[in-house]
Formats: sequence, C-alpha cells, structure tokens
Amino acid sequence: MQDKELTFKEMCATFDVTPRTLRYYEYIELLHPRREGRSRFYGARERARMTLILRGRKVGFQLEDIRQWLLIYENDGTEAQMRAFIDMADRQMVELTEQRKQIDEAMDELQKLRRESLREIG
Repeated sequence: MQDKELTFKEMCATFDVTPRTLRYYEYIELLHPRREGRSRFYGARERARMTLILRGRKVGFQLEDIRQWLLIYENDGTEAQMRAFIDMADRQMVELTEQRKQIDEAMDELQKLRRESLREIG
C-alpha cells in the first residue's frame, strides 16, 4: 500500500473525509496530488501530509498554521519543523487550557441554574 497511489475516491475513503474537504485542502495548497487529465493520484507523500493535517485539526490547529508548518519541512527540514511544532503545540495548549476554563465555568453556571430550577418546581 505504501508505494501504491490512491485515487481521489480512495483518498476520501482512507481518511474518512468528504470530497469537498479533499478538494479544499488541495485548493489551499496543503496537498499536491499528481494529475493525469482530470484524475488525481495521491502517493506516500500526500498520504503522510494528510495524516499530519488531520492530526493537527484534531488538536485544534488552524489550517493556515498547518500549511505554514508543512512548508517549514520543505524549506528548512525536519529539525526546524519539529521546533516549529513545539511552539505551535505550546500555543495550542495555552488556548485549550483557556477553553477548558471557560467550559468549566459554563458548566458550573449551568449546574447552579439547574439546581435553582429544581428548587423552584419543588
């Protein structure tokens, strides 16, 4: 499977993404499939990039940050990319920590309102 290229449809199925998502990732230059006429083919490089894109999205990275991060590898190599990732991860952990705090506060308020409502109805 590693050397085999995937078709557009196979790529969507393999990564469980919609055709619209895959086309969009190409449009914003996250992916660069080989083209034969109207057909697209995705080799090992594109599959690896897709794995990284989806992992980044799962932890909340913005697509533009992911695109820039992938460019670092192409322009400056693995070590520079890993250093950039550490910076991105640190920033994202701060953001997620703030989001968690806001969610905890919202849940506390909701619990309080729920208890008050229960008391009102007896």
